[in-house]
Amino acid sequence: MDNFSPRNLELREETVGGQDHDVAADSASSWYVLFLLTLSYALAYVDRQLLNLLVDPVKHTLAITDTQFSFIQGFAFISAYVMAAPLFGRLVDVTNRRNILIGGVCTWSLFTVVCGMADNFWELALARFGVGVSEACVYPVAMSLIPELFSTRRLPRALSIFALGTQIGGGFSLLAGGAVIAFAATVILWIPALSSLETWQLSFVLIGLPGLTLALFLMGVKEPPRHNSAKKDGAEKPYTLSQTFGVLWEKRAFYGRLYLFAASSGVVFLCIPAWYPTFMIRVHGIPAATVGWQVGIVTLLFGGAGTLFGPWLSRRLTDRGYRDAPLRAAAIAYTGAFLFCAAIPYTSGHYSALAVVAGIIFCCALPTSLIAFALQRSTPGPMRGMVASFYSLTVQTVGYGVGPTAVATVTEKVFGDPLRVGSSLSYVCCTAAAIGLFALLTNFPIFKRLMAQIEGE
Repeated sequence: MDNFSPRNLELREETVGGQDHDVAADSASSWYVLFLLTLSYALAYVDRQLLNLLVDPVKHTLAITDTQFSFIQGFAFISAYVMAAPLFGRLVDVTNRRNILIGGVCTWSLFTVVCGMADNFWELALARFGVGVSEACVYPVAMSLIPELFSTRRLPRALSIFALGTQIGGGFSLLAGGAVIAFAATVILWIPALSSLETWQLSFVLIGLPGLTLALFLMGVKEPPRHNSAKKDGAEKPYTLSQTFGVLWEKRAFYGRLYLFAASSGVVFLCIPAWYPTFMIRVHGIPAATVGWQVGIVTLLFGGAGTLFGPWLSRRLTDRGYRDAPLRAAAIAYTGAFLFCAAIPYTSGHYSALAVVAGIIFCCALPTSLIAFALQRSTPGPMRGMVASFYSLTVQTVGYGVGPTAVATVTEKVFGDPLRVGSSLSYVCCTAAAIGLFALLTNFPIFKRLMAQIEGE
């Protein structure tokens, strides 16, 4: 049976006041839940990236080295994410997803506040670890819930809106970071009792508190019933771990290629914000403050545009008879990403550098919802959470673990010149984009066969 067929997704049952009644898919309540999920995703990115704006004051207050700060910034977060993601993926498939998200939002918000209370290296590292553990819940929860709330036709658009969370969170952290820091200084003047906190510490407190408010709104959301092929006689039967890994192995040609794309996309996705601002500052002599707000605006505008344009392009390809439309649209985008990345060293000034990064961000954002749709379209309902957690885990692990470090290594060991960072960034991102493009192109026939099986043809 097709888990994503219009018939299966046409109606949902919801219990309100003890009465059961049908709620149409794509209803106002579906869009409201999607809004809260997207807001959760965006807030997670803001909480995650605030530390990047506070390097010098944190190092000064805690008297730590660059190496220690990089441990807090990267390893403390990603190691926690790696451990927690598969666990949350499994919990999402067998327990109440709304409660998992509420617990995650409250936990990472509290740990963000705790970051602001840290007085030494280990306290901040442990708080950062807690943020990483709890934020790992968002993506698998959303990838399990959203297909339950939207019809097959609306699902790509819904997934693209959720994917906007990364663009909103990333862009907002750049744009609003300075404003939050400035406001924190004002709050200390208003409330003398907080004068013992440094400005950077109070900034963490201010960023962490909105999550607790979001959790209150999430409490008003009811867990939707699961609609999947594992249901029998009205009873849900979650897959065992053996069944889940059995399906992954059976479809390893499909999942393996999509996870390879996840790894390559993670490199590009994380290398650009990590090194492109440095490239603009070093090579083109643009002030750091100017780079911050300009790249922030570009991320919001072009990242959002690419994310929303993806489903439209996929729909046009579907109307032309391409059964592999989501992957084909993603491949078109990554061809563009490769070309824009290749152009990085040849930018001649401020505006050409902004134009190139706008193109990269647009092309990298376009496939996000399409790949999520392809995964959900091909995955049985009882294991969507686990599959989504593996995808997110691959993006984060390879992206953080390989991408930025590879650029630094090429700059130092191959070129031996910090002004060649643009060439290093280009080589690393072009290589990753080429690998991702290969993974997509070779997955076309496999995805088409899966669609034929699902649709009973």
